Amino acid sequence: MRSSNCITLGRCKTLRRIMGSEKEAEKVETKNLPNNGTMITPGCAVLLDINNGDKMTFAHLNKNASVKIGNTKCWLDALVGHPFGSVFEVQSGAKGGSFVRVSPSGADLRDGLGEKDDGEEAPGDEVKGKDNRSLIDNNTAQTLSAEDISKMRTEGVSGRAIMEALVANSATFHTKTAFSQEKYLRKKQKKYAPRVVVRRPSARSVCEAYFAKDPNKTGHLRMDMLSLILSLANVGGYAEVLVLDMLGGLLTASVAERLGGYGFVCSTYHTSKPQTIDMVRLFNFDASTSSRVVRAPASQLIAARTAASKFSTDSALQETDGEDCIPIILNEAKAVSTSPIVDLEDTPRLESEHTAKRRAQSRSDDFEPGKSIKPGRLASEEDMKRWGREGFTSLIVGAPFLDPWTVVKKLLPLLASSAPFVIYHPYLQPLAECMNKLQSERIAVALQLQEPWLREYQVLPSRTHPNMQMSSTGGWALSGIYISKT
Repeated sequence: MRSSNCITLGRCKTLRRIMGSEKEAEKVETKNLPNNGTMITPGCAVLLDINNGDKMTFAHLNKNASVKIGNTKCWLDALVGHPFGSVFEVQSGAKGGSFVRVSPSGADLRDGLGEKDDGEEAPGDEVKGKDNRSLIDNNTAQTLSAEDISKMRTEGVSGRAIMEALVANSATFHTKTAFSQEKYLRKKQKKYAPRVVVRRPSARSVCEAYFAKDPNKTGHLRMDMLSLILSLANVGGYAEVLVLDMLGGLLTASVAERLGGYGFVCSTYHTSKPQTIDMVRLFNFDASTSSRVVRAPASQLIAARTAASKFSTDSALQETDGEDCIPIILNEAKAVSTSPIVDLEDTPRLESEHTAKRRAQSRSDDFEPGKSIKPGRLASEEDMKRWGREGFTSLIVGAPFLDPWTVVKKLLPLLASSAPFVIYHPYLQPLAECMNKLQSERIAVALQLQEPWLREYQVLPSRTHPNMQMSSTGGWALSGIYISKT
């Protein structure tokens, strides 16, 4: 038994050594892996969330890039090399502001500020035993003057030190409740030590930022409606999505993000000049994903689809003219099927065609590392012929300033049969009229007109409740499945 145990222990030690060497090799390989979008790199776009949503701004980390937070100008080169989601604190000095990375938790605001005496009560009893009835707001509780604070900021004193000085020179801070103290510290922290969260631009973060900053630019599109649109349109790998985007490029970028370089998204336009899709450049897409974002005017797509349908009709007529040859062909096919000898010459040809088609839709990583490709190139002639012959797999329309039915009746024939489509509009009436027209024309089934509902909550200890102010509506979406009459 001892010998067997020794053998077992020896095998375990050997296995541990092997696993340890494999783990070390994996660590070395992990260090050498290219950046997968989790780290902040020079030249990338970032979303700066200042003071927990009080201000949200986009910035490109180019050379000598800066941002103004309050009255302080801060250089953004200090953000490079940190992961997305990092929290920085702005510290002002004589030469401007600087970013200092801090803990992402905001519970450390009261650490060292307003320390309690040994004889004080527990936090729960402290809240019950204190109130703000005796507080009088006459601007005499603070002994520090504005000149003293301005001098401290000019000398480069950190915001944390200024907050400590404000608390130490406040005559009413220790008499406030814990909630009032936290509210006071939050207010001073936003003014003297603002915090910045560096977020990675994504479909959700960009949509939320524009919804809070400038909702008119995105047609008041809310993030829950955006996710519903992508789901109803069945956007996934190897899909070829047609998008009419008049929301600044948010729909196009969201589709491209979900495709991940597998498939195509074609942004079409009905005017002589294409609509702007500048938001696509905020998503830091790699070269492969950017190459799958193309543009094409609706007139050319319609012409390619018409030419392909005409060609298929002519081919069908030629087949009907040779009906006398059908029995002979069937007999030959029957004879071949009953023969025990199978000719395999056609099999490689069919597989090569299938492989070529999948290769055309699959992701290509053969781009040079330093080469950047701008999204939104014109669609190639091969792509136009393929879409004219096969059609798109889905359609997404986001055009609040156009009549939905006028747009849809021209774009629906560009889809393949049984392809889903989604139309977004901030108001109900235009979509209701479009739904009535689709039903009367009998070109779509499974029509649904729906509005999402979202309620945001504040989640804090003993203060969890719905937000006092929130959006009342997120727009309307008309979805269905296109049925071709031909």
